[in-house]
Amino acid sequence: MLKDVSISAVAAGFLAVLVSYAGPLMIFFSAAQSAHASTEMIASWVWAISVGAAVSGIALSWWFKVPVVTAWSAPGTALLVSLFPGMSLRLAVGAYISAAAILFVIGVSGYFDKMIRLIPKGVASAMMAGILFQFGTGVFTSLRSAPELAFGMIAAYLVLKRLLPRYCLVLLLAIGVALAVGLEGASLDGVTLTLATPVFIEPEWTWRATLSLAIPLVLVSLTGQLLPGMAILRGAGYDTPARPLIAATSAVSVGVAFFGGITIVIAAITAALCTDRNAHENPGRRYIAGMASGVFFLVGGCFAGTIVLLFTALPTAFVAVLAGLALLGAIGSNLLAMASQPGHLDASIITFLATASGMTLLGLGSAFWGVAIGALAYLLLHKPWRLPAPAGPDHPGLTLRD
Repeated sequence: MLKDVSISAVAAGFLAVLVSYAGPLMIFFSAAQSAHASTEMIASWVWAISVGAAVSGIALSWWFKVPVVTAWSAPGTALLVSLFPGMSLRLAVGAYISAAAILFVIGVSGYFDKMIRLIPKGVASAMMAGILFQFGTGVFTSLRSAPELAFGMIAAYLVLKRLLPRYCLVLLLAIGVALAVGLEGASLDGVTLTLATPVFIEPEWTWRATLSLAIPLVLVSLTGQLLPGMAILRGAGYDTPARPLIAATSAVSVGVAFFGGITIVIAAITAALCTDRNAHENPGRRYIAGMASGVFFLVGGCFAGTIVLLFTALPTAFVAVLAGLALLGAIGSNLLAMASQPGHLDASIITFLATASGMTLLGLGSAFWGVAIGALAYLLLHKPWRLPAPAGPDHPGLTLRD
């Protein structure tokens, strides 16, 4: 394994964790504020989701030699904002455990693998391009709030991409931090090492909590995380079945739930950082990026309080620009994969636009609706239709093709 370690893969793993903490973790903090949780409880939550992502990511990446990046359910966390403080923490933990059990059954049944195979490749690539599109545009929308920082990081990216492509992202990270301190006045003086202490929460179950949190949590985890996450792995050329991945993350989810950790799932957006060629030119050595992300999650979990201080010190524009530039390769490869399937290009474009719109309907996000609308367009526009024919040898039946 040591011979496969590379700076680029480790950097990709670090960036995946950086984006996870800077983006989805902010939603987690918002939910914690809605629940009026104490500082110690919030640190316990961050410890739980970080350790859960670390254990599952390291184990699965090492076992399958595939860059499996895991994280907590970001769309699931958003559900908590509207449910707290009406729902107690004990009821939420009970719902976490119920959701993990349901996902485990779905995973081991193999039905999710069958669903993934039914999605046309162009539609799946279009969905991922649509999800990542907002991160690409975020690079340039950041120009309004921090033009010097954004332009500086863009210029540094272009130079480094030309001269040192393998180490581009790790050097960009260092330059970005320096620019944030020098141009935006970001101060790291208050960042100190603080160990987190897990807090055990006794679960409680009610039908109301199951229907209002557990079931929606399963739906948004499947459609908002697992579906695009597996599509990324497939698009990068990895044929690892979803069954063991979902089963493993669900089992870990049960353990971390007792300390406030929400469901652990296959990552979507951050997975693109570790499956892209920026992690390593050789796809067989990119699994180090998945393991590295797990190691950094483990460090982050142990120092959960420090993580909070660090990301509140850095400007939001820094994270937005860094994430967008890091995902340029993934955006380009998915757009190219979408365009390389001319047989159903119309359906793929519809999928891309619906997903990129960020629409939310009936509590389900744009990733789900993009695939659903795109699949419907594929069936109507590109799938051969066979009309029923009258009985008899003289009426062989009619076929309508696009």
